[in-house]
Amino acid sequence: MFEHEGVRIHYVTAGTSPVQGGGDRTIVLIHGWPQTWWEWRHIIEPLRSDGWFVVAPDVRGAGGSSKPAGGYDKQTMAGDIRALLRHLGVQKPITIVSHDLGMLVGYGYACLWPDEVARLMVSEAPIPGTAGYESAVATSKYSENRIWHFHMHGAADNAAEMLIEGHEFPYLRSFYLRLSANPDAISIADAERYVADYTQPGAMRAGIELFRAFEKDAEDNRRILAEKGKLTMPVLGLGGTASFFLPIAEKMLSEVAENVTVRAVEDSGHWMAEEQPEKLLERLRDWFQETGG
Repeated sequence: MFEHEGVRIHYVTAGTSPVQGGGDRTIVLIHGWPQTWWEWRHIIEPLRSDGWFVVAPDVRGAGGSSKPAGGYDKQTMAGDIRALLRHLGVQKPITIVSHDLGMLVGYGYACLWPDEVARLMVSEAPIPGTAGYESAVATSKYSENRIWHFHMHGAADNAAEMLIEGHEFPYLRSFYLRLSANPDAISIADAERYVADYTQPGAMRAGIELFRAFEKDAEDNRRILAEKGKLTMPVLGLGGTASFFLPIAEKMLSEVAENVTVRAVEDSGHWMAEEQPEKLLERLRDWFQETGG
């Protein structure tokens, strides 16, 4: 556990940190909603075996981390991750692997501190402030069947929390099932673990705040793009072949990055690290080799 500006960040590591005499290869795994670091359980050990120092935090509001009243804009959350890495003694540029709303945190980190990010993998979310986001949210093909909850969760006055209260397990599990090409990938036991995390005091509200911050995220993203220009480090967009992300990925990522590669994870829906961990690892390893190891 690490505390930054009054917010406790729970994290899991694997491998040897730089201060313990490890190498310079640090990979940060940033989970999405409604998940925790547990999302990455199948790929942490293989990455460690490949020689990475693996850092998998629970973002603020999730899992074992604090549930503060605010700070759910993704640039603030990126600052939490950066402070954690400084605490762990990481100084060299990192590789970020990020999923779902964690992708927005990873993107925020790369925008704010581009010299500290060697490469960025993003997956399975639209970036607020881009035309790709506006298209995805506005188009019924996506919003009715895939990301309708963006609208509900963005409502003010705690409407989403009131509707979900008392129905947390069936509500959250519906996402694991509906957005999956392999419904058994997130087992009942895994779903119960996630739901236990998201029914802690303040946890559901914190998770919903991630969505309510989208308007500020859009403003921040547009501003930093205007100030600094597009990202120049290698950016990999990964999406499941049964998910919504691939059709919008290349055009959207090209709005914000110069060096973009988009690839598919076959036979997967939204939850790639759990549905197809071996194929995800294969895509990552290929990309690592292509971009300098």
